[in-house]
Amino acid sequence: MAKILLVEDEPIIRNSLKRLLERNHYAVQEAGSVAEVDMQRLDDFDLIITDLRLPGAPGTELIQYAKKIPVLIMTSYASLKSAVDAMKQGASDYIAKPFDHQEMLNAVKQLLSRTTRIQEPITPNPLSTTTAPSLIGVCSAMQALYQRIVKVAPTDTTVLILGESGTGKELVAKALHQQSHRLKGPLISVNCAAIPESLIESELFGHEKGAFTGANQLRKGLVEAADGGTLFLDEIGELPLEAQARLLRLLQEKEVRRVGAVQSRKIDVRVIAATHRDLKRLAARGAFREDLYYRLHVVELNLPPLRERGADIIELAQYFLRQSCDRLKRTALQLSDNAIDAIAQYNWPGNVRELQNAIERAAVLCDGPYITDHDLTLDKHEKAASLDLLTITPLPVAELIDTPTDNLSLEDYFQHFVLEHQHHMTETELAQKLGISRKSLWERRQRLGIPRNKKALLG
Repeated sequence: MAKILLVEDEPIIRNSLKRLLERNHYAVQEAGSVAEVDMQRLDDFDLIITDLRLPGAPGTELIQYAKKIPVLIMTSYASLKSAVDAMKQGASDYIAKPFDHQEMLNAVKQLLSRTTRIQEPITPNPLSTTTAPSLIGVCSAMQALYQRIVKVAPTDTTVLILGESGTGKELVAKALHQQSHRLKGPLISVNCAAIPESLIESELFGHEKGAFTGANQLRKGLVEAADGGTLFLDEIGELPLEAQARLLRLLQEKEVRRVGAVQSRKIDVRVIAATHRDLKRLAARGAFREDLYYRLHVVELNLPPLRERGADIIELAQYFLRQSCDRLKRTALQLSDNAIDAIAQYNWPGNVRELQNAIERAAVLCDGPYITDHDLTLDKHEKAASLDLLTITPLPVAELIDTPTDNLSLEDYFQHFVLEHQHHMTETELAQKLGISRKSLWERRQRLGIPRNKKALLG
């Protein structure tokens, strides 16, 4: 049974989390502050879960004593910059409040599964090489992706990379190629959506002289060009059905036949495909060959959207800012606090690609040494589902006040806290304790129907 140290100063949250973990067969020891923790006995635990904000020393103080024990930091979206700093200090992961039970259990399971493999610190760039752009990110989803790439890359197994547009699927393909025994061979990348349907078979598989009007000479296709290396087919869901049949033969027989040719040619190529579409659903509608889907779907790699990568967003923004300054030959720029808040709260529908463009645009437009939210020019209607914007179905106020705090869920706690403390705390103090802004607290009051206390109006 894994042993977990839980450090949280709010009794309601601490008790709720302890019950949750114990119900899932973890042994839990609790503390209300860093001062209450016996540093000499940290080796007894398999995982430390601590709030960032604690009475006295912050939760990050435990990192230096934890050594090889993973530390999960609990924080709020309003403290995202602090979460980034915690990761830099050596925290294994962080989780933003409010979180649901399953989210916490997933994070705990992920960290405990890595316990036997964390002899060396996890770095943001475990797959970086001198010849390929590195993948950046320390969130749980990216760490799981790194581990899977390390396992899959040395093989010749076909890989299907799934993720929204702009999440970096081509970077994953490059990482797979760079970590494989095909490193010295070519990596040929093809965007299936960018080639006209009438030309895609010829472009991919080549053609014989006279195969069709305009085929004045023999031409090798991109598949043959990738012989001995890796063929990356981006947007595979856009491939026409005729070309899908040829690709299926390539995967099954390891051979290719040019358009207009009689004989096939053996070829040694590894295929990596990527898409933002649901291929299984396309296959059910007859828009994608089902047999090809199962040939491609040997190993699946999932890239999380940027909005779900937490503190990675700020790390990526700072990385792109350094890149932009070098490219534009500008003196080093920094992100202001309001720029960091804007970046953290934005939904990023275009994912990493949109973030990169936004940072470059800001680097061009800003006048001083700091980039502001105004320089970023983000769409204010695309805010992320952060703490301030989460929709929670409220309990009736009377029922909430009468509910024993020991039986509250984590979600109900935030409502209960305001009702319990608003008579002796100002709005500023309430907001600070909850880790949100006063404006956010006011918005949540309006949404949940919790009236402000007259005394709090003076705060």
